Amino acid sequence: MKKQILKVGFDLDGVLLYNPARIIRPIMFFTKKYILKRDLNKFYYPKNKIEKLIWWFLHKSSLWPSSGIKEIIKLVKQKKINAYVVSARYELLEKDFTRWINIIDPDKVFSGYFYNNKNDQPQLFKDKMIKKLKLDIFVEDNWDIVKHLNSNIKNHPVNSRRKKSKIYWIYNILDKGIKYHYKFPTLISVIQEIKNKL
Repeated sequence: MKKQILKVGFDLDGVLLYNPARIIRPIMFFTKKYILKRDLNKFYYPKNKIEKLIWWFLHKSSLWPSSGIKEIIKLVKQKKINAYVVSARYELLEKDFTRWINIIDPDKVFSGYFYNNKNDQPQLFKDKMIKKLKLDIFVEDNWDIVKHLNSNIKNHPVNSRRKKSKIYWIYNILDKGIKYHYKFPTLISVIQEIKNKL
């Protein structure tokens, strides 16, 4: 019997793109919870021109493609995985999203590229896309989103396709102490784990 091709989704910033700013996530979490006292289940959406400009500037902290993208492309060409980009970037970052897609996948071997063009809450958008694409694995770097996605997996019916999705987390050095089964330091280590499953 022919082995099923794995369907793997990848976040963009912090996963397919190297983003050193992601190290401040625990600091942002502390600020949001204890200083701003905001709902931890809601991500901020920029509303006016100045906020949107700041948001655009902050995403410029994604500096270059992560090591491991060539290995992903190789696995796709060998027909071992189908790869998808699923980014929670809001609609205002469409041009920059498209620019990065052209850089990381110039030959267009990925099966699809999706960004949050309706400006949904990031965790809800990703949950929706994981279900829609019926992904076996989704690779994410934001711990808050990982927690949400795993919570939804547990709450789905036992026979649900979504139940089988595994969320791989690329942690940063300040989050290293968090216990999680599918936890990896780099994209390269994620790719090695995927290869072990093939």
